[in-house]
Amino acid sequence: MMKKALLLSLTLFAGIYSAAQLKPQPCDSRPADRDAIHAHIESIFQAFIDHDGAKLRATHAPEWRGYLEGSDTVIRGVDGYMKSVGGATRPSPNGMKSYKWVEFDCMFYGDTAVVPFVADVERSFNGVTSHEQLRIVDFYAKLNGNWIQAGSDTQASPKELEARASSYTPLPEQVKQSLLKEREHVWRAYFANERPYLEQVLPEELVVIGPGGEQFSNRETILKGAESFAQSGGKLVKVEFPETEVQTYGNVVQIYSTYRLQLQTPRGQSNMTGRATETFVFRDGKWLNVGWHLDNTPAASSAGPGQ
Repeated sequence: MMKKALLLSLTLFAGIYSAAQLKPQPCDSRPADRDAIHAHIESIFQAFIDHDGAKLRATHAPEWRGYLEGSDTVIRGVDGYMKSVGGATRPSPNGMKSYKWVEFDCMFYGDTAVVPFVADVERSFNGVTSHEQLRIVDFYAKLNGNWIQAGSDTQASPKELEARASSYTPLPEQVKQSLLKEREHVWRAYFANERPYLEQVLPEELVVIGPGGEQFSNRETILKGAESFAQSGGKLVKVEFPETEVQTYGNVVQIYSTYRLQLQTPRGQSNMTGRATETFVFRDGKWLNVGWHLDNTPAASSAGPGQ
C-alpha cells in the first residue's frame, strides 16, 4: 500500500514539475536569463561584424533549425546554417557594420525561450552603405547550463519591405546589361513573330500605348500585330537604342530610351525614330515586359511593337 502511495506521490510531483516547466514566464520575471540571451544575440551580431565564423558556429546549436532572409526551404543543422552565411565569415570590407535594437521581448518555458525582436542593421557593399530593418524570432534552449540559439526565423520587417518596394536602387551593371539584352530581344521577337517567346515575356496584364491611334493595345492585339507583320513579308533590318536611362524600384524597372528602326517591307525600306518608355517586372526568376509607350519623332509609319 505504501509503495502505491509513494508511486502516486511521485507521479503527481512529476506532473506538477512538468506543468511548472511549461508555465510561460515573461522576460522581466527572469532578468538573469533575459540578459544572458540578449548578450548572446549581441555576440552573434558582433560575429557577423567581425566575420568570425568560429564564433557563429559556437553560438548555434548542432541541430539548429530555421529560416534566414531569402531561404526557400528549412535550414537544417549548424552546418546548413554556416553554409547559408558562408560569405559573412570571410574577411571582407563588405557586410554588417553595426546594429541598433528597436524592440526586444521574450517568453520563457522552462529551459526554452521564444525571443522576438527588431533590429536596424547597417551594411556595406562595394563601398555603398545601406540600412535595413530585420524582424526576427529566435528560439533558445539551455543546454549544459548555457543558453544557445536552437532556431530562428529571420525576415525583413514590413517597414523594410515597403521601403525596398518604393526606393530607387541602381541595378548592378551585369543585371542591367542582361535586362537591356532582354528588352532588345522583345523588339526583335515582335518583328520576327517569335510567338512562344512573346507569350512567355508578355503577361496577360500587358498595356501598350503605340505611336499611332487612340486606343490602347493589349497582349492579344500585340501578338496579332506581330503575326500580321510577319505575314506581310516585312523584316527587321536594324534596331538601335542611341540613348537609354534605367530606373529601378523594387522588382519594377522603367527603361527610357530613344530608338531607331530600319524595316524592309514589300513597299520598300522604312525608317523610324522615336522615344520609348518600357516597364519590366522581375517575376518568378525572369523579366516580364508588362507595358510600353512609344512615340515617333518625326511621325512615320506605325509598324512596330506598339502597333
